[in-house]
Amino acid sequence: MLVLAHISDLHLDGSARATERAERVRDRLWEPPGHVDVLLVTGDIADHGTEPEYEEAARILGLHTGDAPFPVLTCPGNHDSRTAYRKALLGRPGAGGPVDSVHVFGDGAVLMCDSSVPGRDDGELDEETYDWIETTLDGLDDGLPALLAFHHPPVPLNHPLPDAHPLRHADRLTVLLARRPQVAGLITGHAHTPAATMFAGRPLAVGPGVTWTLRLPWEGEQVADRDAPPGTRSMSWTTRGGSRATSGS
Repeated sequence: MLVLAHISDLHLDGSARATERAERVRDRLWEPPGHVDVLLVTGDIADHGTEPEYEEAARILGLHTGDAPFPVLTCPGNHDSRTAYRKALLGRPGAGGPVDSVHVFGDGAVLMCDSSVPGRDDGELDEETYDWIETTLDGLDDGLPALLAFHHPPVPLNHPLPDAHPLRHADRLTVLLARRPQVAGLITGHAHTPAATMFAGRPLAVGPGVTWTLRLPWEGEQVADRDAPPGTRSMSWTTRGGSRATSGS
């Protein structure tokens, strides 16, 4: 069994508020009440996509110092900038193509996929990323289950804000999953609220936001609840037999 912690939408912008909320989540995850094998961070790590914002994220998440007690895996969201993300967050040469990566943990693999579209708030897994997913799954050991993680949910969440900026052309992902039974589930962010549903016969877990929580339509006109505690999600994944998810804040 693989135990995953999941956070999303830190929107680090240099403000004391954003830093405090991200550090509060970090402190909780670094010393949790139970065991964690890996942390997934599904996009909108920076608010403006600047190098100083990613440098702060790298410091908080221990990406350059090895301070994290477990691997920390990231993917971009619509607020992120690929060049600055690669350079300041990952410590790699800047480049503009999709930021995709795979990580194998014993009996399972996690594919962190880039659904961002430069200059847009909606998302799409582009041709290069689809080709990478197919090639990566082909290269895994036969029967090794995998999770796909990216920023934009591929289904409507029945709220006008996230539903206005969805994952475009999600039908193509449906076709891929029909050919790929080893994909055990999907993990996304973007909505600033936890949700769980099914997509193409696979579990889909949507993570809450660190920076603020989405208020549901019947909770009033104010969309962002900035006083709610930063959200996290935990998931236990029985890699050879399915997955089970729980969430908390």
